[in-house]
Amino acid sequence: MTANHALYPTGMMARVLGVSQSGFYAWRDRKPSRRAQADAVLTEKTGAFHGRSELTYGSPRINAGLLDESIQAGRKRVERLMKAAGLRGARKRKCVTTGIRDKRHRPAADMADRNFYADAPNVLWGEPTRAIGSNASANDITFVPTWAGFIYLPVVLYTFSRRIAGSATR
Repeated sequence: MTANHALYPTGMMARVLGVSQSGFYAWRDRKPSRRAQADAVLTEKTGAFHGRSELTYGSPRINAGLLDESIQAGRKRVERLMKAAGLRGARKRKCVTTGIRDKRHRPAADMADRNFYADAPNVLWGEPTRAIGSNASANDITFVPTWAGFIYLPVVLYTFSRRIAGSATR
């Protein structure tokens, strides 16, 4: 009724909504209840906890923090106030399958036999790798999730010295 006060008379809006005019004025001029005042204070403290956690804490952790400061509030109440204030905890990401092997093709031979340790140069595969020098290498590609999508990080590692021979991002 307050929003439409300039467009329609209060008496007419009260009749349409089925409330008394005096009840509307009493509601408008009434101070917030003790519960509403307590909720406002609790929302402020919840926002402070949420900000200190770098916007990661959800209602269970914030509730535990409030209990540590001897502030009694139920988890559901904290949850309701956080939702009303637009605060959300960070969620763990789901595990994403980034590649599925085609079962029709035979996998590449494992020349290192899953042994990625070398006692000396050139003993893992027997002969030097011409492309990267005289040390046998292990290769891998990793998918790094970002907000913009995946970043692909391929790495070539010398097995004897455990130094990275090369890497790139795409």
